[in-house]
Amino acid sequence: MIPLNLVFMGTPEFALPPLQALAGAGHRILAAYTQPDKPKGRGKKIQPPPVKEAALSLGIPVFQPSSMKDEKIYHELSALSPDVFVVVAYGHILPARLLEIPRLGAVNIHASLLPRYRGAAPIQWAVTSGESRTGVTTMRMDAGMDTGDILLQRSLPIGPQDTSADIHDKLSILGAELILETLEGLAEGSIQPLPQNAGEATYAPLLKKSHGRINWDLPAPAIDAHVRGMNPWPGAFTRLGETDYKIFKVQPLAMEHQSLPGTVLPSPPGSLIIAAAKDAVVISELQGPSGKRMGIADFLRGKPLNAGMLFS
Repeated sequence: MIPLNLVFMGTPEFALPPLQALAGAGHRILAAYTQPDKPKGRGKKIQPPPVKEAALSLGIPVFQPSSMKDEKIYHELSALSPDVFVVVAYGHILPARLLEIPRLGAVNIHASLLPRYRGAAPIQWAVTSGESRTGVTTMRMDAGMDTGDILLQRSLPIGPQDTSADIHDKLSILGAELILETLEGLAEGSIQPLPQNAGEATYAPLLKKSHGRINWDLPAPAIDAHVRGMNPWPGAFTRLGETDYKIFKVQPLAMEHQSLPGTVLPSPPGSLIIAAAKDAVVISELQGPSGKRMGIADFLRGKPLNAGMLFS
C-alpha cells in the first residue's frame, strides 16, 4: 500500500468506518471537514457531528465551514497539497475548482450502485422500492450530483427483513473496505474509471416527513418494503381519524378480501390485519398517541382497533 496525504470530508455516522479505516491503514489525514455543530433532540442541545468527535479522537484537525464556497477554504485546501479528497455524506456541495486541488481528484463513497439512486437518500429509496440488491460505489467527483466516473463497486443483498438502518450499517462497513482498495488502485494507476450511463440513472431525493405516510392502495409486499425503507427515519405512519400511528414492522399476508385498502380486517385476538390493495399486512409493532413503541398484542390490550375501522 502506498500511504497518501488526504483530506476527509464527512458528517454522519455512515462516514465513521471509512474515516477509521483510512487512519488505521496508515494514510495521513491532513484535516477533516464536517458540518457545523447543530441543535438536536427535544432539548435542542448543540451537539457536534459524529465525524468531528471521531476525528478529534484521532488527533486530526477539524474544520466546520457553513459553506465550501469561501475563498479562504480554497487557499486552506491548496496549502495542504493533498493527494486526494475522500468525501462521505458530507452535506456540502464542493465547487468545481476545489475538485481540481488534489492530484488524484476527489473520491466519493456513495451508498448505491450508481447510476441508480443518485441523490441524498439512496439507502432508503432502494429498500422502499423493493430492490433485492444494493451496494456502494466509489466515484471520482465532478461538478454534477453523483455523476462522476465510477471507480469501484461492491454489492450486497437486501434481505426480506432488512430495514434501512440494517443496510446503512452494512454499507458503511463495505464502504470502508472499498475506499482502501480504491485509494490503493489510484495510487498504483490500476483503476480504469468508467463513465456512468446517464440513461440508467434513477434518483433518491432527500426524504421529508410526509414520505413516511403509508399508501394502502399498494400491494402488501410494497407496503412492507415501504415500512422497512422508512425505518428509522422519517418512519412509516398511517392515520385513523385525526390520530397518527407509527408503524415499525409488518408482514405481508396472502389473503383475499373485498374491503377498501386500509380497512382493519377481522383478526385473531392480539393481532391486527389491515387490507392492502392486494392481500393484507399483519402489523407487528406500532406506536400510538401514548408515544411508546409496543408489540401489537400489548397495544391492543389498551386500545382495541375493531374490524371495519379505516386507516388512511
